[in-house]
Amino acid sequence: TSKGRSIRNLIQIAPEDRIRAVLAVSKPDFQDDAFLNSHFVMMATLRGQVKKTSLEAFSRPRADGIIAIAIDEGDQLLEAQITGGSAQVILAASSGRSVRFHEGDARPMGRNTRGVRGIALGEGEAAVGMTIFENDDDRSVLAISANGYGKRSPLDDYRIQTRGGKGILTIKTTPKTGPLVALKGVHDTDDLMIVTTNGLMIRMDVASIRMLGRNTQGVRLISIKDQDAIADVTRIAFLEVEDAGLAEPIEPGESTEPGDFTEPEAIE
Repeated sequence: TSKGRSIRNLIQIAPEDRIRAVLAVSKPDFQDDAFLNSHFVMMATLRGQVKKTSLEAFSRPRADGIIAIAIDEGDQLLEAQITGGSAQVILAASSGRSVRFHEGDARPMGRNTRGVRGIALGEGEAAVGMTIFENDDDRSVLAISANGYGKRSPLDDYRIQTRGGKGILTIKTTPKTGPLVALKGVHDTDDLMIVTTNGLMIRMDVASIRMLGRNTQGVRLISIKDQDAIADVTRIAFLEVEDAGLAEPIEPGESTEPGDFTEPEAIE
């Protein structure tokens, strides 16, 4: 229930900057040259650019930070994740389309570069999520729209394409569902936490979300009131919850405000 400490007390960032990603690397791995040279940081921006840079390039940090990616005016960093060099990437757009491509399609670049096109965007569209799948990954793909609809789809439903195209449908977006706002790779044992712009939060079992094909709208995961929308979606892995020792977790599907949660209903 405490307010917490501002991240600006720990690192030096400009007043207009915001934290977009936190990547955890153990101290032994950070001191291992073989690990640093065999792993990469994959980044994506709101305008659909992607860039891969060797983890070794970030092994000499400074208190005021170092450049990770060159950002064009009007663009923003969306996500950053660590890869092992042979992963597959799914990059999704607000239109409900996504591209799955091999990590190798994006060659390694230096830190002060803007990257290459990951997905082609139409007018008014933006990239909304990037998910990394390593080999033999058994996770499914979770898609959630702004008005509280979502679903899981098997990874095999997403054929591998060439980086930079318009992609294929990952969720059918309509005025009722709103645009796509989140794309995650999830296990059946995970929990999901959804927060709205008005501060409503629910937590549910990922296994309770129906597995549906790509060309569907999904099911209602949370009832959204007027002038409200999904603000953030976080996957909570089972082991992470156990290790954290969280007390009195919200029951799956339970809302922080009574009467605001609607049991999932299928949309034709």
